[in-house]
Amino acid sequence: MPTLHSERHRSHRIGWLRAAVLGANDGIISTASLIVGIAASQASRDEILLAGIAGLVAGSLSMAAGEYVSVSSQADTEQADLARERKELAEDRHYEQNELTRIYILRGLDPVLAEQVAVQLMKHDALGAHARDELGIFSAAGTARPVQAAVTSAATFAAGSLLPLSIILLMPARNLVLTVVLASLFFLTLLGTVAAYTGGSGIVKSAFRVTFWGALAMGLTGAVGSWFGTAI
Repeated sequence: MPTLHSERHRSHRIGWLRAAVLGANDGIISTASLIVGIAASQASRDEILLAGIAGLVAGSLSMAAGEYVSVSSQADTEQADLARERKELAEDRHYEQNELTRIYILRGLDPVLAEQVAVQLMKHDALGAHARDELGIFSAAGTARPVQAAVTSAATFAAGSLLPLSIILLMPARNLVLTVVLASLFFLTLLGTVAAYTGGSGIVKSAFRVTFWGALAMGLTGAVGSWFGTAI
């Protein structure tokens, strides 16, 4: 028997990592941009804080609703495909076996081996084999988890929003805009670094990408608040 070695892959983290990073990133950028825009319009400290809290609540609920609807649509599509596949397996199992054989031939197996693999997998778990190799669903129960995505996005958005909001309470008003911008850019850089490390991707590229777009959003919002002199 060949010797096996341990391999550490991180693609299984994509689902929750995407929702977590998106939520935290959006929380920091949205709330910091809101704070900067309102502060640039010469609003009072209490008005800035109130707008930031409102942004946190509204943003968290919006992220939860958006993720739930989006992932629910994916789950509905997966379940519909699986139901259709169950029906096809019940009506014409031989055709479905040939279909699986053709898939393996296209992936590089010779016809005889492809048929043997298809037969064995159909005996073991016909629906699972078709879900994985025909539909790209790696579990016959489906992979989309709407509630998990919604809760993760809402929680991480709120956590991200609390970071720039805490600056309002800790820093004097005269340094508020600059401090919020610098602190938020630091938080975004840290978020990009942690996300890249967790996902096993390039740290510098990820951190720069997140920080650049955050800086652009805060800069544009601050400019609008300064130009129009209104709370956005």
